[in-house]
Amino acid sequence: MGKGSALSEGVIRKIIVSYAYVAVWIFLSFTVIVYNKYILDRKMYDWPFPISLTMIHMAFCSSLAFLLIRVFKIVEPASLSREMYLKSVVPIGALYSLSLWFSNSAYIYLSVSFIQMLKALMPVAVYSIGVMLKKDQFKSDTMINMVSISVGVAIAAYGEAKFDGFGVSLQLAAVAFEATRLVLIQILLTSKGITLNPITSLYYVAPCCLVFLSVPWFVVELPLLKEQTSGFHFDFAIFGTNSFCAFALNLAVFLLVGKTSALTMNVAGVVKDWLLIAFSWSVIKDTVTPVNLIGYGMAFFGVAYYNHAKLQSLKAKDAQKKAVMLEKEEAGKLLEEGQRQNGSGRNSSESSDD
Repeated sequence: MGKGSALSEGVIRKIIVSYAYVAVWIFLSFTVIVYNKYILDRKMYDWPFPISLTMIHMAFCSSLAFLLIRVFKIVEPASLSREMYLKSVVPIGALYSLSLWFSNSAYIYLSVSFIQMLKALMPVAVYSIGVMLKKDQFKSDTMINMVSISVGVAIAAYGEAKFDGFGVSLQLAAVAFEATRLVLIQILLTSKGITLNPITSLYYVAPCCLVFLSVPWFVVELPLLKEQTSGFHFDFAIFGTNSFCAFALNLAVFLLVGKTSALTMNVAGVVKDWLLIAFSWSVIKDTVTPVNLIGYGMAFFGVAYYNHAKLQSLKAKDAQKKAVMLEKEEAGKLLEEGQRQNGSGRNSSESSDD
């Protein structure tokens, strides 16, 4: 009775903690998206400089990560050689900078709800790039699922009331760059046994992003900022809290994936997208048409099926690992049994010789 109740309490506590991590991640992700939209949108704060905003985030995250690792020594830095940094971290940092630049730029032209609908293409992009780079195997049923998601997003785009071709191109480019980054992390880092938590990730990747972003910033935004400085007041409270939320989101990702799984984050991401669509429609007053919802509904079911298939695949792999371990244990027991029998046989023959 006591053991059973203690076990049930432990399970309940674990469930509550998992839901707490999910809630924190959804809240921070929700906050960063809406906050970025508020800053960049011409009808709100009216500061349409996505490269500058991303560079502020990267500078803030780099500084905070440096303090946590080098000064306070809360986290140990990863052991990366210069060659490993140049071949692995630099390409990942370049893709991350492009992903952030284009995704933040899309908020100037598109509604929050429509951007979330376009982000449903992420599994399609990750799977397609994984197949091209031979990280994933081509499967006809998975590709049919990817096509269904793409068709759903296309219907949602067709029903968009304020469709902007340039904004859509920016968001699709952001999805492509982010998907490539995720696949390269698996190829360049994970496959070599290197794991970076968000703090060490920012410590290595954020400065790299800052350098890459500075190139287009000098060409595209610096001249415009010089023209606008006379009529614009830089609010340190707004940009400081926005940058802190971006840093906190990275920590929340680490906690969520570390304490639950990446699949849990994918499922939570679907819930977050629906919440953002509802918020965008009810509070920001973005137009969400019935065709939007029908198309995104199709994409949603496609993503849900994809997550379900991944879960079943993970369960099958776990079961296979357990079966292999059991076979090894049984083989070890049989070997020990055989050695015992051989030993007892020798002893009996020696005693009979005596």
